[in-house]
Amino acid sequence: MTEVRELPTTRAEDTTVDLLVIGSGTGLLTATAADEQGLSTLIVEKSEYVGGSMALSGGAFWIPGNAVLAEQGSSDSTEQASTYLENLVGDASPRARWQAYLDQGRATVDLMRRATPLEFIWAKGYADYHSNLPGGSDQGRSVESSPFDLGVLGDERARLRPTSMSAPVPMPITSPDYRWMNLMAKAPAKALPKVVKRVAQGVGGLALGRHYAATGQALAAGLYAGVLDRGIPVWTKTALQRLVTDGDTVTGAVLVQDGREVTVTARRGVVLAAGGFDHDMVMRHRYQSESLQEEWPLGAESNTGDAIKAGVEVGADLAHLEEAWWFPSVAPLPGGDPGVMLAERSLPGSFIIDRHGRRFVNESTDYMTFGQEVLRREGAGDPVGTMWIIFDQEYRNSYVFATEVFPRMPIPQAWFDAGIAHQADTAAELAELIDVPVETFVATGRRFNEMAAAGRDADLDRGESAYDRYYGDPTRSPSPNLRPLDEGPLYAVQVVMSDLGTCGGLRADEHARVLREDGTVITGLYATGNTAANAFGDRYPGAGATIGQGLVFGDIAARHAAGGREG
Repeated sequence: MTEVRELPTTRAEDTTVDLLVIGSGTGLLTATAADEQGLSTLIVEKSEYVGGSMALSGGAFWIPGNAVLAEQGSSDSTEQASTYLENLVGDASPRARWQAYLDQGRATVDLMRRATPLEFIWAKGYADYHSNLPGGSDQGRSVESSPFDLGVLGDERARLRPTSMSAPVPMPITSPDYRWMNLMAKAPAKALPKVVKRVAQGVGGLALGRHYAATGQALAAGLYAGVLDRGIPVWTKTALQRLVTDGDTVTGAVLVQDGREVTVTARRGVVLAAGGFDHDMVMRHRYQSESLQEEWPLGAESNTGDAIKAGVEVGADLAHLEEAWWFPSVAPLPGGDPGVMLAERSLPGSFIIDRHGRRFVNESTDYMTFGQEVLRREGAGDPVGTMWIIFDQEYRNSYVFATEVFPRMPIPQAWFDAGIAHQADTAAELAELIDVPVETFVATGRRFNEMAAAGRDADLDRGESAYDRYYGDPTRSPSPNLRPLDEGPLYAVQVVMSDLGTCGGLRADEHARVLREDGTVITGLYATGNTAANAFGDRYPGAGATIGQGLVFGDIAARHAAGGREG
């Protein structure tokens, strides 16, 4: 394997550019768009790595009506997506904002294909999260990068944020691959060819000096390659200290690198693309929930809300601070990270309970809705408390769990030692171990088994939507999401309310311009991605809507800045 060595940091100096981009996640494409428009551009990144939370993510983007979808057989259109968002978002966000997203989306994808070495695939079947609404798509609108050779970056690969989403052998796993690889033990005829293909690509690539990556790291690497190709400077280990203003206009920023302050003057504006406030627990406890813990968020550790705070200091308004891209995960071991759960909640032979020992949500629902229900319960005075996913031995023998425990592998002893996993021969014994009311838990299991045997979740509608079924087990009938649990052994693994990033922040308009409380524009200041308030209000349309916003509104901001600050 190619050795990845540490690279020196470009020294920050006082300078003047047309557009200053704060953040190197989707901000990479913002800078590329600005360069294409003829603007001199600088990217600054607080951490030592380029890629932001995007590099840690699944890497999909939800941008309806784009050319990749059309070329790969989708009949999607922006008109259908507009109907969908009209029904989904309602008055939770201004129509002009999400309509601008739809109107510009195709051009943004064209820009990525033109200005980077990335190639894309449609995750066909990855349904919109609320596809039952008018305009929703059961086939989905999510697109992601094909496996990408990190060797394209040369020495700069050392500056790409590493990912924790990796297989035990070198193999790039896309989302469609993961779906079937998770079913390796149940549908080998479908899964094994995909496994062999990706192992051959990964191991064979290494033999040829290539290092293939997939998901968010592939997307980040490809966007970074586009930036490097254009010679756009990137300053890492450089933090935003404050914005510089001239009257009511933002004219640049004061940055800090190695304790030194430098000033960058930005003739056409500053784009804040530095993520949310994932790791500022004071803000999270104030605006979201006291129950959230520092080790739960999955976003980059550098996301502490710096750009949001800087915007507020110059008069910016805020919106949707109570929201995040919630993502239920396996509780972390001490000093570790949460275990990502993608299909686990949807697979048959499992269910999730609250502190009372009861089911409380459709386990297969999209992860943002899942988290919103947890917080709704807390706000109503009946907190969910400690959550547990319950499953049996057949489930353990059949599916990948938390991306690291493969079928028939034992649950790691460290999980039992840390108290985040328990095993028992009966439901009553398991209830005692996880400290929930025995009678209630036993009744919950009995009720679930009765409904699962009938193939219909009459209580919470699990398995009724196309999205529920996407991560289910298609070998099961009549429902890919439901199966009665066997008598024993039974397992319980603790689930925590993690997230992919906060999605409340600076209020912005359809041009990505930051707004004051009275609705007036702060000239020269733009906000994109998770630094800006979610363009879809409190809703999540489909996989990749978070990355999609960063990409599209970054493109919009660059184009607007290129046209001058007026209007």
